Amino acid sequence: MPTRLVHLVIDAADPAGLARFWSGALGWRVTYEGDGEVVIEPPDDDPAQAGQLPLVFVPVDDPKTSKNRVHLDLASASTDHQAAEVARLVELGARPVDIGQRDVPWVVLADPEGNELCQLDARPMYAGITPVVAVVLDARDPTTLAPFWATATGWAVVGSGDDYASLRRPDGTGPYLELLRIADPKAAKLRVHLDVAPYPDDDHAAEVARLVDLGARPVDIGQGDVRWVVLADPEDNEMCVLTPR
Repeated sequence: MPTRLVHLVIDAADPAGLARFWSGALGWRVTYEGDGEVVIEPPDDDPAQAGQLPLVFVPVDDPKTSKNRVHLDLASASTDHQAAEVARLVELGARPVDIGQRDVPWVVLADPEGNELCQLDARPMYAGITPVVAVVLDARDPTTLAPFWATATGWAVVGSGDDYASLRRPDGTGPYLELLRIADPKAAKLRVHLDVAPYPDDDHAAEVARLVDLGARPVDIGQGDVRWVVLADPEDNEMCVLTPR
């Protein structure tokens, strides 16, 4: 069976502190803290949040040096709701940032450690999805990269154009994975990356080999002796293939 997307990992100087911000921002609870990571997850009893991806915060010493190539887009139901959410996020510790977006209907913020996020304007295609409507990955060639990520995540390509490709869980729940064309070259290791995992009883090594055959390659980012495998996708974005689960 294929791998599937299981969560997002965010590098942090202060994992517990950053987890508290995102817990407040998304209304999720901390479900695990220890062994060098903090996890926040959506509630199990809210159908509107089905398919949302847990966030895992891990400690790093390296400072953030460039705009992230992966960020989260957050839901807004109306213009008033968008303004209220921006104010609420700023109260929690976010700040407005200029990444060259100019005059756009969404608002770009940075979390307390500088990770960019967008509070979107209300959009019909995202109606009913909350709180994260999209995980956005910068790409040099979205349509060429999309088949790799469709295989890695188990999600389907549901739309594409010259500058984007959109993927979604087969059951139609949770956020989109949006690949957006960005000309800026990758300048540093990703501070936000995607983790995929095989299903229980599947062969970890075989799934890693399958992704390598599709254009990924093993990379050393200083992970040492770990049970998971770190790969880079065909555009050199780091990802982890976790053990079967």
